[in-house]
Amino acid sequence: MSDTSSSCSDFPYLHGFSSTEQARLVKQARLAESTIFHDIDYSNARRLLEVGSGVGAQTEILLRRFPELHATCVDLNEAQLDAARTNLEAMPWLKGRYELHQSDATNLPFEPRTFDAAFLCWVLEHVPSPARVLNEVRRVLAPGSPVYITEVMNSSFLLDPYSPNVWRYWMAFNDFQYDSGGDPFVGAKLGNLLLAGGFRDVTTDVKTFYFDNREPARRKTMIAFWEELLLSAADQLIQAGKVTQDVVDGMRREMHQVQNDPNAVFFYAFVQARAVVY
Repeated sequence: MSDTSSSCSDFPYLHGFSSTEQARLVKQARLAESTIFHDIDYSNARRLLEVGSGVGAQTEILLRRFPELHATCVDLNEAQLDAARTNLEAMPWLKGRYELHQSDATNLPFEPRTFDAAFLCWVLEHVPSPARVLNEVRRVLAPGSPVYITEVMNSSFLLDPYSPNVWRYWMAFNDFQYDSGGDPFVGAKLGNLLLAGGFRDVTTDVKTFYFDNREPARRKTMIAFWEELLLSAADQLIQAGKVTQDVVDGMRREMHQVQNDPNAVFFYAFVQARAVVY
């Protein structure tokens, strides 16, 4: 799929839109909150644009951490927006502080300078043209607006003891996303993308999920969650001929073994970028 001629609507979402996957996204946001939001500061912002808002899991965190914010949330998928509506309406204290819009991120339905901040998390890996998305984000931001982008760097994943079916599955997982027009390594490219898109004061920070014997309970939780993440793509990978059911079963077996190994190591690094519009 061409990175310059395709819209976001052309791209097959790797994880699907089942209720199980929607619940996983909420769990993921809470599990990663302390790491993702450690260095994010929207204290001077009031009108935030969240691109790829999904089921509203990050929206709740944003509004909870920054009580002065109003979030305008954009997602392409109607099922995700319906889930976001249900999730956020269950929190009456957030009433009036968010809007949900169905829109392609490469063609946002907003006037220039509408917002004074933007937030993207685990989004650019799933779009065929990150540059076009960032151009649209810059167009609708006022001068001086901060942008925080958090993205994957999937080549960083390490699991010990060695688990051959996990590695086969992980390579297939990344190959499928890349071959479909996404980018499982986009985190490392955020600096270049932001500079090319006209953003300034670009900084990047490598963040990690790193668990060993120092935090055995958190290690076990993360490995169990990672199995859920991997399984969310299993049906698509099997249908595409990227993996067999035997590999999926082997991956699950190995993940359980590592989860219960007293000397297991889990490591994953991702990238968070900050930039400003001028």
